[in-house]
Amino acid sequence: MRKITFTTLIAFLLISNCFAQQEKGIIGYDNWLDTWTEFKPSKIEYEEPTQILSGRITIDTKLTKRNTYLLVGDVFVTDNSTLSIEPGTVILGDFKTKGTLIISKGSKILAEGKQTDPIIFTSNRSVKKPGDWGGIFVLGDAPLNVHGNESSVNCGLRPSSYMDIVYGGENSVSNSGILKYVRIEFAGKRTKQHGNLSGLTLAGVGSDTILYNVMVSYCEGNSFNLLGGNLILVKMVSFRSNQNDYKFNYGAQCNLVNSLAVRSPYVSSPDGSRALYISSYDFKEDVDPTKEYTNINAENLTLLNITNDLESDIEIGLVQEAIYIGNDTSFVSDRSVISGFNPAVVIDDKIKMNNTNLSKIEFVRTYFNNCNGNIFRKGYTNNDDLESWYGSRAFNNVYSKGPDSETFIGASHKKYPDFRLRINRIIASNDYFDDDDD
Repeated sequence: MRKITFTTLIAFLLISNCFAQQEKGIIGYDNWLDTWTEFKPSKIEYEEPTQILSGRITIDTKLTKRNTYLLVGDVFVTDNSTLSIEPGTVILGDFKTKGTLIISKGSKILAEGKQTDPIIFTSNRSVKKPGDWGGIFVLGDAPLNVHGNESSVNCGLRPSSYMDIVYGGENSVSNSGILKYVRIEFAGKRTKQHGNLSGLTLAGVGSDTILYNVMVSYCEGNSFNLLGGNLILVKMVSFRSNQNDYKFNYGAQCNLVNSLAVRSPYVSSPDGSRALYISSYDFKEDVDPTKEYTNINAENLTLLNITNDLESDIEIGLVQEAIYIGNDTSFVSDRSVISGFNPAVVIDDKIKMNNTNLSKIEFVRTYFNNCNGNIFRKGYTNNDDLESWYGSRAFNNVYSKGPDSETFIGASHKKYPDFRLRINRIIASNDYFDDDDD
């Protein structure tokens, strides 16, 4: 079978106003993926560490570009201190100790890279693999929907104080800092009791926190994991995650804007993983019914499943749905693209199909392409009622079975010529399925 090339991937990214002059999928007058992203991170070599980060950081600390840092064990930023990181700084997660960075509640991270000089968190191994190190936790005091409005990240971390892993509170506009032009690579270590860590965990993080242009690639766990909080995520990229690309739980309130997830059936976990996993709780008895359930507004998303042979991969069970929507949640997709999944969307079987519940789950001006079915209830093979509902002209959705390379490249790219031309220069001729990245 022929290999899928990055040229094909690039074609997927060039969605503009081909359909009724509605821009669907990721957009931009400039190529916002240019220079700061890296789709071949295993090919990049970094200098040997010159500084070690370990233990607790209890005073304001600045990491500089002239040094390369080794993140050893669980590193906690505590006592209301701020960790500042210069553009271009490289932090290597230690493989032996599974280095992990935790920004405890009340503290901040100021990691503001530049498009031409991103901040990089990656593995310290010469041959890098998913799960080489832990990941990044940012813990804030924004609301959760659990009883008491507070929880802890029980992920096998070893804090010196329990308060170092507590998150949640009542300040929905709290500020935990900045993550901008940041790459997180090869994170997601395995723990015995709690599974894999996520590349970036945002737990109880408030809306004054700035999150723009963050890429998580080759993570053995979830790429982005939101536990409660109130956030706006703009220009996020999840690339070849083993588990979920974007996971939301515990009453997360989030606008996910102009963002990308690229999945591979040969990388994803067979135990269940999606581009978006949306839930309000693990156990309903843990939830305070007076508090907000999870509410996600998604705009201009591109969710792609790249495969050599979609039909064959579906048949042997390698391809799953793009989006899973759990009970007691709200979700809106507007001007997004979902391509190559089985099916596009699965709605929890506990959600009764009535006008009240369906009004909380909207797909508007969304493009469903080359999926083995569109929107289903879990456990049901007949989705005629949902096809009728979401297929009405009021939603203006589009369903197609055409090849992506033909579907997404049209004559109307004149609006975004720079995006189209410059993105081709990132990685234009490389093979997507490169043995070195397996």
